[in-house]
Amino acid sequence: MDRRDFMKMGAGAALGAAIGGLPTWALAQQAGLKISHQFPGGTLTDGDFRDRLCRQFAADVEKKTAGALKCAIYPGSSLMKTNAQFSAMRKGALDMSLVPLSYAGGEVPETNIGLMPALVPSYEVGAAWKNSEAGKLLTKTLDAKGVMIVSWIWQAGGVASKSRALVSPEDSKGLKVRGGSREMDMVLKAAGASVISLPSNEIYAAMQTGAMDAAMTSSTSFMSFKLEEIAKHLTSGRNRTYWFMLEPLMISKEVFGKLPKAQQDAILEVGAAMEKFGMESAKADDKACAEVYAKAGAKVYDMDDTIVKKWQAIARETAWKDFAERNESCEALMKAALKLI
Repeated sequence: MDRRDFMKMGAGAALGAAIGGLPTWALAQQAGLKISHQFPGGTLTDGDFRDRLCRQFAADVEKKTAGALKCAIYPGSSLMKTNAQFSAMRKGALDMSLVPLSYAGGEVPETNIGLMPALVPSYEVGAAWKNSEAGKLLTKTLDAKGVMIVSWIWQAGGVASKSRALVSPEDSKGLKVRGGSREMDMVLKAAGASVISLPSNEIYAAMQTGAMDAAMTSSTSFMSFKLEEIAKHLTSGRNRTYWFMLEPLMISKEVFGKLPKAQQDAILEVGAAMEKFGMESAKADDKACAEVYAKAGAKVYDMDDTIVKKWQAIARETAWKDFAERNESCEALMKAALKLI
């Protein structure tokens, strides 16, 4: 491009044309990776731990790459809508996201296993997934769809309700409940509830207006979205629970593949290191959540093995069975996951 071409196009357009000729990895080095999530924003030390995890990941990657790779955090679905994130990563239109994996169930059925009722009964079982047969099968499926898990994060959860407690399956009858996944909804329907489908960041408004009686989500979300302001009952996930969500930090395979090897290694190394922080933070939030709700005046209930087995019995004949029958891949995933419990 000579001076006359530059003047005709204008400086901005010419710069755009110049940048457009750079490979993706070079753009990433200049502009950095964008990490999107739906949760409230905070700082490295305060706020929702999922936001803090993303910020710590960004800081450690920048340090490990000597400033060559920076990451910008976009909390509260400020970059794009929650349910669009997984699809955008598949296309390379979004670099990274920390999002409940089951939100992608509509386009990749296998991801529904990330919120399968009573299939993951503890953090220890969740942690075993990554290197297990189930984890490898899920990784292979995601890889084929253009997405990679950087950090495996499992979170326990429970139920916040406004009108009455929801602890055992029989408590569900007549309630309008948000389960969080297709499979959880199946179990709720079998137990007698009406189901409501929406992202966790929309729970407050729905419960406030009476469109929803109760919601199932993670302990962290119960606090981050301040549901203690309107909920009168909390079924805690601090001891036993049938509600465990895989909420990983993920990266677009296309974006990852175009980064220099040193930056790829840094992302994977830092991502693995974040898993300990994720588990410890999730466990701490389970306890803190019960304390926050009790302080706000809500009644707090704990689950035991007997209650969890009741939910498992329903799940076995509904959600687990339905998932395994969807395709061969789902069947193999379910068989592998059952080996862990």
